[in-house]
Amino acid sequence: MTLEVCANSIESARAAWRGGAHRIELCCNLERGGLTPGPGTIVQACRQLDIPVMVLLRPRAGHFRYTPAEQEAMLASAKFCRQAGAAGLVVGALTAEGMPDLELLEKLIACTEGMDLTFHRAFDLCRDPEEAMQQLQALGIRRILTAGGASTVLEGAERSRRWQEHAAGAIEFMAGGGLTPDNLEAV
Repeated sequence: MTLEVCANSIESARAAWRGGAHRIELCCNLERGGLTPGPGTIVQACRQLDIPVMVLLRPRAGHFRYTPAEQEAMLASAKFCRQAGAAGLVVGALTAEGMPDLELLEKLIACTEGMDLTFHRAFDLCRDPEEAMQQLQALGIRRILTAGGASTVLEGAERSRRWQEHAAGAIEFMAGGGLTPDNLEAV
């Protein structure tokens, strides 16, 4: 099992690394659902940690439909993360119809040249999760962060298990949202 820890500062990222994390999701403003951290935080995390740093690419709190200006900001941030040495990005963008924004995701993939991409919990809001899973897999996205369409991973564990079985190893499902040492075994 791979342990990825969501860290909202250099200090929390270093603590997770020292505590045995295999990978870090670097963000800020967790109280707002997580946003893209500042450039200095990204650079320092990539320099100081000997484990992969995945940077959350989310320019603002709220829904996951982004304006053209927000999309340009996301693309610029993605390029910066690549140059800073991040292993990958954690992204999520949806259309007005509640499906992955394939056009934006294709642009992000093109500008990150092979970086590891995780589609975040925006997946839990998809109108048709099975179709969304197939679309993301076709794009080459390797991992989906999900709470099984529920508020917490414990509530959505059964649905996550079914999605993982449906994927048959073609895409990895990673539990996220309310996962704690106390409920890890149950999930």
